[in-house]
Amino acid sequence: MAELQLAVAQFAPGSDTEANLAAIRSLARAAVARGARLVVFPEYSSFFVNPVGAPFLDAAETLDGTFVTALGALADELDATIVAGMAERSEQPGRFSNTVVALAPGSGLVASYRKQHLYDAFGARESEWVAPGGLEEPQLFDVDGVRIGLQTCYDLRFPEVTRRIVDAGAELVLVPSEWVRGTLKEHHWRTLITARAIENTVYVAAADHVPPVGVGASLIVDPVGVTLAELGDETDAALASLSTQRLHEVRQMNPALELRRYTVVPKAAS
Repeated sequence: MAELQLAVAQFAPGSDTEANLAAIRSLARAAVARGARLVVFPEYSSFFVNPVGAPFLDAAETLDGTFVTALGALADELDATIVAGMAERSEQPGRFSNTVVALAPGSGLVASYRKQHLYDAFGARESEWVAPGGLEEPQLFDVDGVRIGLQTCYDLRFPEVTRRIVDAGAELVLVPSEWVRGTLKEHHWRTLITARAIENTVYVAAADHVPPVGVGASLIVDPVGVTLAELGDETDAALASLSTQRLHEVRQMNPALELRRYTVVPKAAS
């Protein structure tokens, strides 16, 4: 059985990518000094302005661009895996991709995920600027023997996303986010993260922006819904220890994944 030391890190990314990278380096170094082997950062960690719009098109990079290269160098320096969200160039005119990347020491880019459910809710229209991710099979990667999958922010409101990742073999699901503040939004954030963990008997770790736009409140939840680590509304990192032994015991006690009578298939294009 495997164990993993994981950190969720939160900050408020801005329009200066170098300043964002400086914040990422500082938080990652502090987390790794405390024992983290994997550090998860928010959605749009490379660049963010509110609302989402045309500036993202100019700031968007390729997966071999400056931002991803810098994350790879940081992973090598710290001998730890770094996960963060970015604005990625898209082939669709006038749109970019909302992408999460995972960089492992000595291996570079080991997984990427493009946000599937765009934030066209609560008055926002992310789809005006962002190309939706395809419905390909989940890309999984390992850190210290733990199998890990990726999703993003608004995807939390669609339980099929996490279920499909778990069906592919994930034991831990990472959710880089920019969960916008609003009436009951922090309640929704915590409830949805916990629900995704309980219904899939899986670990979930979610990292958010801090105020003034995001709620902060990054957290790590275990397969029975217990919060192992959490943050308030300030820039910081929180650590927890994950165990596949614990996951195995929970799934023996509550074999919900085996007992279910439905599976998940992508919805046909309309």
